Amino acid sequence: MPTVAADVLEQFAKALFVAGGVGEPAAALVARSLVEANLRGHDSHGVMRIPSYLVRVKDGSIDPTATLRIERETAVSLVCDGGWGLGQVLAHDLMHRLMAKCASSAIACGTLRRSAHIGRLGEYAELAAERGLASLIMANTHGSGQRVAPVGGKRPRIGTNPICLGMPGGQKGPFIFDIGTSATAEGKVRVKRIAGQPVPLGWILDSEGRPTTDPNQLYGDPPGTILPMGGDQAYKGFGLAFMIEMLCGGLSGGECAYPNPPPPLGNCALFLVLNPAFFSGHEHLHREITQLEAYVRSVPLIEGVKEVLLPGDPERQTLAARRAGGIPLDEGNWNALVDLARELHVPVPIA
Repeated sequence: MPTVAADVLEQFAKALFVAGGVGEPAAALVARSLVEANLRGHDSHGVMRIPSYLVRVKDGSIDPTATLRIERETAVSLVCDGGWGLGQVLAHDLMHRLMAKCASSAIACGTLRRSAHIGRLGEYAELAAERGLASLIMANTHGSGQRVAPVGGKRPRIGTNPICLGMPGGQKGPFIFDIGTSATAEGKVRVKRIAGQPVPLGWILDSEGRPTTDPNQLYGDPPGTILPMGGDQAYKGFGLAFMIEMLCGGLSGGECAYPNPPPPLGNCALFLVLNPAFFSGHEHLHREITQLEAYVRSVPLIEGVKEVLLPGDPERQTLAARRAGGIPLDEGNWNALVDLARELHVPVPIA
């Protein structure tokens, strides 16, 4: 399994984007975003996305020059159209605009439609937390990218619809709870498929609604489905995904899931930023967060358990390990990047 230093992988990713027709500033931002996802263990949102992004740049379905267009604006809200631009570029712009509004307001809210894949939602929550702000971010797949069936169904109806909540503070860093509402992200199934590896039992069902470990079943005709999160109570995961579908597709002016959609291209999203200064105040919030964290971490542990993990802890642990030892990439996904580099005449770093 190849292992690549983060800075080397970021430069490689940037070079691929530039050679694939993306301007240098946007290429640098997206490359950094993807590698930061890898560093935190979210490989499904990391550099494995590069080939699919560039295929869509090449065929014109992603416009690498598109910028955020403000359709409606108030002192505390933004309604935005991305023109099918690069998702990370658009979402960063929107988040920075909302944080600026929140400096003088208790709350700022924005929607985004017609955006290519915006990547790891936790990235934007971390931006807010660095400024002492709380956040709530969610996304759907703009009506397509249907991978999840309702409980009891055997055909997909909605996407994996992630949601992220972020809070500043914490002994080890901010609390970032970033999850998909399905048993796994579609990108994780894709990683396994490219790598030629089975998926764990409990991730997906085949086209007849039977459990399977074959990732190819998800992409068959008819397709399989990803299970909603929740195990025996999967209706909770599907219910949350269903509500996110409406909040993102409906409020943004984009689309909710509909019959016979085109191949997935990107996201509709809802961003909410809150300034504690206008609620309980930073001092009170910090005090409550500090005592809550200490109380929860002090819980008596089950035999064999070394510590409990709170939101953001797994990412921080993986970040430390991968900054020190490099980012591991399976052979299938690494070879896909190498093949793309040869096609674009980009030097391949030594892994």
